[in-house]
Amino acid sequence: MAAPTGNVMDRIVALCKRRGFIFQSSEIYGGINGFWDYGPLGVELKRNIKDAWWKDMVQDREDMVGLDCSIIMHPQVWKCSGHFDLFSDMMVDCKACKARFRADQLNDMQCPMKPSKHPGEHDKCQLTEPREFNLMLETYPGPIKDEANRAFLRPETAQGIFVNFKNICDSTRIKVPFGIAQVGKSFRNEITPRNFTFRSREFEQMEIEFFCHPSESNKWYEYWRDARFNWYTSLGLASNKLRLREHGKEELSHYSCGTSDIEYAFPFLAEGDFGELEGVAHRGDFDLRSHMEGKLVNKDGQLVVDLGPDGKPKWKGSGKDLSYFDDERKERFIPHVIEPSAGADRGTLAFICEAYTVDESRPSPELMKFHPRLAPIKAAFFPLVNKDGLPEIAEPIYREVRKRWPVQYDAKASIGKRYARMDEAGTPYCFTIDGQTKEDGTVTVRDRDTGAQERIDKSRVVEYLTEKLAR
Repeated sequence: MAAPTGNVMDRIVALCKRRGFIFQSSEIYGGINGFWDYGPLGVELKRNIKDAWWKDMVQDREDMVGLDCSIIMHPQVWKCSGHFDLFSDMMVDCKACKARFRADQLNDMQCPMKPSKHPGEHDKCQLTEPREFNLMLETYPGPIKDEANRAFLRPETAQGIFVNFKNICDSTRIKVPFGIAQVGKSFRNEITPRNFTFRSREFEQMEIEFFCHPSESNKWYEYWRDARFNWYTSLGLASNKLRLREHGKEELSHYSCGTSDIEYAFPFLAEGDFGELEGVAHRGDFDLRSHMEGKLVNKDGQLVVDLGPDGKPKWKGSGKDLSYFDDERKERFIPHVIEPSAGADRGTLAFICEAYTVDESRPSPELMKFHPRLAPIKAAFFPLVNKDGLPEIAEPIYREVRKRWPVQYDAKASIGKRYARMDEAGTPYCFTIDGQTKEDGTVTVRDRDTGAQERIDKSRVVEYLTEKLAR
C-alpha cells in the first residue's frame, strides 16, 4: 500500500472518518459547524479516557467523591458566577461576506475569507468595530418563551459542584481537604469553531474542584499541577510534546492566585506552538463566596460584592452558608479551591494525534499506537482460513475473552489485511489460530507496535492479556 499523502492533520481526520472514530455531526445534511459525532471506535476510545480519569482521580483516591449535575441550572447561578456579564468574546462582522470572526484571530483587521466569498474588493478592510458576544447558549424551559423563563446550557461543569458543596459535606463523611469530580457535557457558542474537535460548541469536561484550607492551598495547587501533567505522560503522550505553562500576572483572572495550562503540540499548530489541553487553577475562595454573598468584583485588590446604585448587591447570592467548620482545627473558614479542568474531547484528540504513526516498511503504513488502557479494541482473533476446523477453535477463545474486554473476531480477507485493519484501529494484540494450533494447541500472538510474533498455549490467552493490558 502506498504511503499516505497530505499534511499530518488531514491524514488523521481522514483516518478518523474512514475507521469510525469521529464523524461530522449531521453530515448527510451538510454538517453543522462545531458539533461532532463519535463512531464505534471513537466512542470506545473516549469512554476509556474518561474511565481512566475516573479510576485514577476518583476511585483510587480516598479524598475524592463524584457528582453528576444537570446541564440546565437556575439562571442566578450564572449571574453570581460572573458568566452572565463576563463570559464573552470580542467579535467583528464582515460587511461584504456577512461572516463573523473573533477579533483576536484577525491580523490588521483583514477579513480572512477567500476573495470568491466577497461581492466587493477583498483587499479593503470591511469589518465592523469589535463588540461583545456572549458565549452562553440560551434555552427556554417550559411552555412560554419569555424573559422570565430564559435559562442557559451550562458553559462549564464547575458551578454545579460549587452549588452542591454543602450538600456533599452534609451527606457524606468526607472532610477537607477533599475533591468533587464530575464528567459531563458543556456548551459554548463559539464564534469560529475550528481545528477538528479542538474548539467545538458542544464538548465534554472532566473537572475536579479540590477544597482545602487557605494555608495549604499553594501546596495543593502545586500537587495537582504536577499530578495532572504526569497523568498524560503515563498514558502515552510524549513529554517533549507536552508543556506546563504558568500564566503571567497579566493573564490571570481577577480572583486567581495562580493558573497553569497543560499544553500539547497538536499537529494543526505551527512548529513550536502548543494548544491548551487542561487548565489547573488556584481559584481562592471566589466561587463559594460568590454563591454565598453575590457577584464579586475586584476593588483595590480585594474581592467585594458588586453593588448597584442603591447600595444593594446587583446579583444576590443564595444566602446559604457555604463555609466549612474544621473539627480538628476548631476553625470555620471558606475553603480555597484548586481546579484541574480537562477537556475529554481535547484529550481524545491529543491521544489520537499522538497515536497516529506512519511506518512505510509495513504493507499498510498507517497505525494507531494507543496505550493499552485506551485502545478501543484490546485484541482480535483470526482463524488463518475460514475452514478446516479453525473457526471452531477460534470462536470459543474469542467468546471467552469477550466476557472481559472489547475484542473482535475477523475471518475474512488475507491475514495481512486483517492485521492492517486492526493496526488502524489501534488494537494492541492479534491472535491467529492456524494449522499448528490443531497439532499442539498453541496460537500466534502479534504485537501491534513491533510486529513481533510469538506462540503461546491457547489456554493462556486470558492470562497473557491480563498481564499486558495492566501496563
